Amino acid sequence: MEIVKISEDKEKYIPLLLVGDEEESMIMRYLPRGELFVMREGETALCAAVVTDEGGGTAELKNISVAPERQRRGHGRAMMEFIERHCRGRGFSELILGTGETPQTLGFYESCGYSVFRRERGFFTKNYSRPIIDGGVLLRDMIYLKKKL
Repeated sequence: MEIVKISEDKEKYIPLLLVGDEEESMIMRYLPRGELFVMREGETALCAAVVTDEGGGTAELKNISVAPERQRRGHGRAMMEFIERHCRGRGFSELILGTGETPQTLGFYESCGYSVFRRERGFFTKNYSRPIIDGGVLLRDMIYLKKKL
């Protein structure tokens, strides 16, 4: 298994990125300006992540997606650790991310050392063309978490 940076034909990974962000138009807001990393086994993509430079020493994880058949095997945590090392190595002082308010997802990020610092009310209802349901929960607010690097 290896993690590689993808600089060309990023759109090829949209089907995998849709696991973490269900609307392609939203992905296209950050994919062109973000760094795309893919964990792969041979030619099979297992996990993908997009991180952006938000200025002031802050990087933002815009998307992390694990292929459904490969979930709950440590790939997401390994990608998080890789992204943190990468951002630290590039001089970022913190990594932030936004997610829906579901116990499983928030629990994952908190177990990785992230803490909630902001809520954007109505983000999902304002920015997505249809209701987004994750783990049986209708997403409304975006919950932002951060970690010092």
